Amino acid sequence: MGQHYLTRLFEPTSVAIFGASEREGAVGALVLRNMLEGQFRGPVYAINPKRETVQGLRAYPDLAAVEAPVDLAVIATPAATVPGIIEQCGEYGVKGAVILSAGFREAGAEGRRLEQAVLENARRYGLRFIGPNCLGIMRPGLGLNVTFNKGQALAGKTALVSQSGAICTAVLDWAAANQVGFSTVISTGISADLDFGEILDYLVSDRETESILLYIEGIHDARSFVSGVRAAARVKPVIALKVGRHAAGSKAAQSHTGALVGADDVFDAALSRAGVVRGLRISHLFAAASTLAARYRTQGDRLAIVTNGGGPGVMATDRAADLHIRIAELAPTTLERLNSALPATWSHANPVDVIGDAGPERYAHALAACLDDKGVDGVLVILTPQAMTAPTEVAEAVIQVAKRQKKPVLTCWMGEVQVAEGREQLAQAGLPTFETPEAAVQAFAFLNSHYQNQQLLLQTPGSMSRHQPPDVDGARMIIEGALAEGRRVLSETESKALLGAFQIRTAQAVVVRSPNEALVQAESIGFPVVMKINSPDITHKSDAGGVRLGISNAQAVRTAYNEVVAAVRRHRPEARIDGVTIQPMLRRPNGRELLVGIFSDPLFGPVITFAAGGTAVEVMGDRAVALPPLNRFLARDIIARTRVSRMLKAFRHMPPADTEAVVDVLMRVSEMACELPWISELDINPLIVDESGAVAVDSRVVVDYHTAARERYAHMAIYPYPVHLVTTWQLPDGTDLVIRPIRPEDAEMEQAFVRGLSERAKYFRFMQTIDELTPAMLARFTQIDYDREMAFVGVSLDGGLEVQVGVARYVINPDGRSCEFAVAVTDQWQGRGIGHRLMEQLMEAARDKGLETIEGEILANNHEMLALARSLRFSIHTAEEDATVKRAVRRL
Repeated sequence: MGQHYLTRLFEPTSVAIFGASEREGAVGALVLRNMLEGQFRGPVYAINPKRETVQGLRAYPDLAAVEAPVDLAVIATPAATVPGIIEQCGEYGVKGAVILSAGFREAGAEGRRLEQAVLENARRYGLRFIGPNCLGIMRPGLGLNVTFNKGQALAGKTALVSQSGAICTAVLDWAAANQVGFSTVISTGISADLDFGEILDYLVSDRETESILLYIEGIHDARSFVSGVRAAARVKPVIALKVGRHAAGSKAAQSHTGALVGADDVFDAALSRAGVVRGLRISHLFAAASTLAARYRTQGDRLAIVTNGGGPGVMATDRAADLHIRIAELAPTTLERLNSALPATWSHANPVDVIGDAGPERYAHALAACLDDKGVDGVLVILTPQAMTAPTEVAEAVIQVAKRQKKPVLTCWMGEVQVAEGREQLAQAGLPTFETPEAAVQAFAFLNSHYQNQQLLLQTPGSMSRHQPPDVDGARMIIEGALAEGRRVLSETESKALLGAFQIRTAQAVVVRSPNEALVQAESIGFPVVMKINSPDITHKSDAGGVRLGISNAQAVRTAYNEVVAAVRRHRPEARIDGVTIQPMLRRPNGRELLVGIFSDPLFGPVITFAAGGTAVEVMGDRAVALPPLNRFLARDIIARTRVSRMLKAFRHMPPADTEAVVDVLMRVSEMACELPWISELDINPLIVDESGAVAVDSRVVVDYHTAARERYAHMAIYPYPVHLVTTWQLPDGTDLVIRPIRPEDAEMEQAFVRGLSERAKYFRFMQTIDELTPAMLARFTQIDYDREMAFVGVSLDGGLEVQVGVARYVINPDGRSCEFAVAVTDQWQGRGIGHRLMEQLMEAARDKGLETIEGEILANNHEMLALARSLRFSIHTAEEDATVKRAVRRL
């Protein structure tokens, strides 16, 4: 793949500033001053038709007068002028712009009209832009500062992307005082064109960016956002501050950004699934920035604390407990080292209290011992300025010890005047330093959350499990039948039939429409029975008096029928009544009541929910949510995130419940969310589970019309593993190959494949000589987003182990209509038609995706690959920029 399509926007070699000015306080004046003071390495052109010079630079009346290439246009003029300026830039060949001007959709109907005109002009010329109504962008390493922020940012390895310009300025002001630098600062504004998804895609490929901070008020495109953050989090830590957590905050966020905000716990689930760590307040963003700037990573949550005061150690321990961070249990050998280096009065446990008179040497010994302990994942060093303390000298000692280890070392020099010099020294050395123990522990929690969320990110479940397949067609016909009758709420029998189609065990119910019919069915089923009102208008039957339990004889059946109908007519006179359902009364003395369901989030689509069941589910508020698709790892995770999960274990007289049966139900409900886009709500409540399994006692399903889409899973925020693309192919000699989409767990197999390629094959594939894939390349090749790319691996079985013999992949280009391909086959398997077969399957997948063209670059001396491309009817021509490269293109 060549240069990223946003490179000229974020790494320009020349910049034109529309509205450049000398007027004090004007946006155009601040932007030009920042560019001059930042010592941008390329030419800067001031566009102002009313002046001959601006701030010592020649002023140009328009872009045409520049007569030199321009990569980036910065627009700081009134909103009404922006459509014309974008037209001018497009005609001139400019491909990137930053629109600082306000007065668009946030200003009403006229502003929306102007915004649409800007978009149409930009799209006509293939020009991409940030904004409008934004602070601008910075690339400190390039001297690029096209913002109206006062001052420059330090260069660093962390990117900041924010929907709020005010938050950007606050973070930049804090960062300057704390020696924290940035690779990139991007204020998105209202994101009329470029939004989080594409910006993150660029930052993934940016070598100057090693970690990413996000400030989010709302998002416009859930699929693009989730794809972008998943791609970024695979290779770089991503920390997000998402505001609008409560109804009032969400309303404010919507009015500020014009974006739709999903339910907060759904957003939280989406971020976790994408591998993103979430902060809840601006101080968390500062803590994350400081920690990420140190380039620390952790492999666990076991924290050691070294302190010269017992109180601060307790404060840190309390905060660790709040955040579910474990206080490390020190090894016997570590305790021996500490006993030999510390006074007899030290704490003899973690936190390691080195006593108030501790000097640099004592701190150094304690820190080194903790870092060497294999049961410690990170260390927090706390200092309070006591009479015998030397804060600056201790800071120097800590810096020297920390240099020798990769484990995180976080510091907290408490106080102000006496510790200022030591704190400054720690910051300059790149060690994260905090004013309070709680803030330091929070920062360590961010590192641990990143590690934990990476485990969620690696999960790529398919749309359906590998067990008995569901009857999707039968379920679809049930839904279509109800919609054809003008009903959106399925009857109880229809709902249970839908569950049955997906192999979910139910308590079968029969509809009866008279007391005598109820009696006949009760005798057939066997006593005791349950009777419930059957009405499309009533969701909570018990609230309307429409449920009778434990009916044990014939006389009671007829009485219960009449009582149920009468009670509902009294409480809900407007409700339509279609008889009563009757079903067996389950005798499960060890049963626990749960709720499993689906609801449709307006932003993220179908969401799986798991909670305690029964009538008080809303009051209890004990629920966990996850985005489908699920696999067993993710299903167990959603169960573990609730308090009711503890009830599934053995307690009192009850044996442990069959948790795997609950996992099975969650898996099946996930299949329903994937395969039945008509479902807008589904409740299984209660799902009763005991030691012998799980059964759905009651269910409610609400459906709606679904607009048919070309893409099978267009209704979902996360694209499932495409099980339907797995095929088996037999070579002429009888060898069977499985051709399937690649998975994250294929990383070791992919690395072995690359190592096994000859030097010639490696050079032809990567256009450079490599021994093996770097960790970032390996993640990029195996942890793919099936919505944006595809990779098919050809796999043979060797002694029961999978061996990769070939791979073909495509990545969709920014135009959304074409893709770029690459293919490789291990040397000993070449000449057997494997490359041809992989490419055929790849092109078929691209065609099904709606792509129009597939293209790729082939070295001119790679004769075998050129022959394969010609056999697949690619047209071949020499690349304009490099005669040693051929360009292969085929219409799909």
